[in-house]
Amino acid sequence: MKKSIIILTAIAIIFAACNNQKAEEKKEVISKETVVVETSNEVSLKSDQLNAAYQQYLLLSDALIKSDLATAKEASMALELGARALTGGEKLASLAAKITAASDIEAQRALFSGLSNEMIAKVKAVGLRSGEVYIEYCPMAMNDKGASWLSNQRLVRNPYYGDSMLDCGEIKETLK
Repeated sequence: MKKSIIILTAIAIIFAACNNQKAEEKKEVISKETVVVETSNEVSLKSDQLNAAYQQYLLLSDALIKSDLATAKEASMALELGARALTGGEKLASLAAKITAASDIEAQRALFSGLSNEMIAKVKAVGLRSGEVYIEYCPMAMNDKGASWLSNQRLVRNPYYGDSMLDCGEIKETLK
């Protein structure tokens, strides 16, 4: 049992390392006008195991933004495996499993709120080794109850609504 957890954790860490994006800001010149395109910054959490799970969380969030049910299922399954390797990761793993089992994107989005709250608490408790993580918030999500999520970029991309309200939300807190 311990051997399989170690192997799963190693796979998650390797996968996360491949998906970690470099901090950069690109500038494009479009007919005498400079447009700044913001990309994700490189984030490293103080716990390698949580860092691996966090990378899967970001992939899940991106899949929800794109309304991609299949990719969201894959990311939540990987997140569940990574969360099972964490001390105290049972609740996170359970929430991820529910997203994997969800039959449609709207159900996944509704479950993402609880998962995000749990991930926010874990990231805050562990802290960051480098980079910045943004806690973003949409007041209209969850039938106007509001919901938060984590992001590596300042640019708001709403996983609760996808294309229908892509930039609805604001940054509530910056973790450094």
